[in-house]
Amino acid sequence: MSPLVVADRQAMHRLGEVLAQVLRPGDLVVLSGGLGAGKTTLTQGIGRGLRVRGDVTSPTFVIARVHPSTVDGAPLVHVDAYRLSSLDEVDDLDLDASLEDAVTVVEWGEGKAEGLAEDRLVVHLERPTGVGAGPSEPWDDTAEPRTVTVRGVGPRWIGVDLGALLESAVAT
Repeated sequence: MSPLVVADRQAMHRLGEVLAQVLRPGDLVVLSGGLGAGKTTLTQGIGRGLRVRGDVTSPTFVIARVHPSTVDGAPLVHVDAYRLSSLDEVDDLDLDASLEDAVTVVEWGEGKAEGLAEDRLVVHLERPTGVGAGPSEPWDDTAEPRTVTVRGVGPRWIGVDLGALLESAVAT
């Protein structure tokens, strides 16, 4: 699928909400991208789309948060692997216990979370260098657009047409 240009924070939320429509229990979403690229913003949209309880915020210091569904759907397990250095440390979180029943989103998961599941959605977010929000600041509406690339890995994603669905989310 071609990279998507996501104009602003609201468009990133919409992208997450639309992405949530195709996610189901057992799905692993691995997010990568630099500081301030929009990983947490996308996850907030996924949380809205899954209709989970609680504010979806960066779990940097707690490593992982579980957000139960408000509509008897899949919970969202939101993980920040930034402070983790290996797959072994990711394994220590015991995510396997919830992986089958939840939608699991791992920020900073590239090179660390792939071993959790054969099937996964890999999302790379990129922001222009030197502009926009700082690394710990919310993405404001004056920030430059982000580029998002989504790729399904494994049999779960064969035949799932994400292109048109996700493009409609970012169209203005």
